[in-house]
Amino acid sequence: MSRLEVAEAFGGITFPGHLHTQESLQLALKFPFQDTDVLIVSYPKSGTTWMQQIVTLITSRGDPRVSQTAPNWARAPWLEHHYSAALLDALSQPRMITTHLPHRMLAEALRGAKTKVIYVSRNPKDVLVSFYHFHKMANFLPDAGSFQEFFNTFLDGTVHFGSWFDHVKGWTSQLGAMPNLLHVTYEELSMDLKGSIVKVSSFLQRPLVEDEVNSCVRYCSFSSMKDNQMINCSLVPPEILDHSKGAFMRRGKVGDWRNTLTDEQNERFESVLAEKLPVCSLEFVWQLDIEQHRDTKSYRTKVSAWSARQE
Repeated sequence: MSRLEVAEAFGGITFPGHLHTQESLQLALKFPFQDTDVLIVSYPKSGTTWMQQIVTLITSRGDPRVSQTAPNWARAPWLEHHYSAALLDALSQPRMITTHLPHRMLAEALRGAKTKVIYVSRNPKDVLVSFYHFHKMANFLPDAGSFQEFFNTFLDGTVHFGSWFDHVKGWTSQLGAMPNLLHVTYEELSMDLKGSIVKVSSFLQRPLVEDEVNSCVRYCSFSSMKDNQMINCSLVPPEILDHSKGAFMRRGKVGDWRNTLTDEQNERFESVLAEKLPVCSLEFVWQLDIEQHRDTKSYRTKVSAWSARQE
């Protein structure tokens, strides 16, 4: 089932037909979540793979063997993908499930469930740039055109998987309302991976000892994941992902958008962000300037951030 040129319109959002069907999307909305499930939610290119690896390592108490022998799409299947039903049935408890669906589509299925939900977000300028480069290699996504063309489509919210603005608003609006919802940012993972792993392990009620945490940190580093065939998508056939046009795990840097966006584009992005998220309690970290101290292994972090505090 290739369907590389097919697009599925569902709930006002366009999804790649290579991965989704009307039936698989309908089934996702009615999925019988279990209280022991862990659901990883994100907009594309926001740290999904990273969180899959983190939860895998926490669950295995730092033992890397599972993450080195089972592809991430098999150990954390996508809820809405057409091939996932059999994979989900084969998972042992607790199940780890992944989705890019917006909250409005899963609200009913999650209602009353004690499923632990981890929402991963990333500053939208880096999401934009990373998603653009992913379009270049993903043959199941439409031609992105020039960066300016993709920039306009992203801001309009008409890209595949829908509006980033709507996605992040929908899920983060549930913070406090959903007691089993944890929000973790890509930038948190970049600034303090060890602390983030401890935070997630505590949320999952799976405390780790120091050696187990350190093992998680080691195998969740960008360099380790980039070299892991179970994670870096090198196992995906070239007719689906054209690896000659880029790497699935490209740079993993906070602030890479500065190498792509012009001053004019950045001003336009800021304007749209303020317009579409006029009342928001989120703070976006746009860049990091980290000075390493070899003797103490500590660091100083300077961040440039935009925030609109909820009144």
